[in-house]
Amino acid sequence: MNSGNEFSAPWSTSLRLITLLSTGVLLSLPLFALVNNVSDMRFEFAIVIVLLPVTILVISAFFMIRGYEVRNNVLHIQRLGWRTTLDLVGLESAETDPEAMKGSIRLFGNGGLFCFAGKFRNKKLGSYRAFATDRKLAVVLKFRNKVVVVTPDKPVDFCELVKPEKRHR
Repeated sequence: MNSGNEFSAPWSTSLRLITLLSTGVLLSLPLFALVNNVSDMRFEFAIVIVLLPVTILVISAFFMIRGYEVRNNVLHIQRLGWRTTLDLVGLESAETDPEAMKGSIRLFGNGGLFCFAGKFRNKKLGSYRAFATDRKLAVVLKFRNKVVVVTPDKPVDFCELVKPEKRHR
């Protein structure tokens, strides 16, 4: 990304590994079915072993995080073909914290197939929402009623851009 309000979302080694392994497992199931003549299987089993893994892979790919853009007090989390928006009005603080997601439990969402996204909880942040690709680049956005973690390629620059005192000038 090239403008001052756009940031890429680099993948950590762990995200690459989890995505690679998960993709391998999900694609091995339909491959197994093809090698073992899917027409001999019961229809329900064929659906589960062929369609379900491919569907999971495709849907997860659409939720991958490709980058972040800050425009008009709104954070746009760029996905594959669409965006998730987060209104920055009411943002109380923005701080870099490479340990922010440490010890987190995923309550709902994706734990490593193309991204780490969804609702999480840990002792440090309590309940929070994450849109992450490299946990070491974490930026914690604190609002009055919620906490959001994002992982832009330049966390310090991102914080400077979104800090409430910077945006109100």
